[in-house]
Amino acid sequence: MPISFNELVDDVMRRKPETIRVFLAFQMRCVGCPIACFHNVADACREHGVDPDLFLSALSAAT
Repeated sequence: MPISFNELVDDVMRRKPETIRVFLAFQMRCVGCPIACFHNVADACREHGVDPDLFLSALSAAT
């Protein structure tokens, strides 16, 4: 199942731990953050000023 913008950050990292390195590479310190269970991928990109399409592509390539 591909990763979508609507998935919660925590769910993505738990389901596909190989994506954690992508979050870190984009300087997104979502690993262990208490907000990760509330923010979806789109929210996290907006909060961190990351291009959502580029980020989603990187997440997909990591899996």
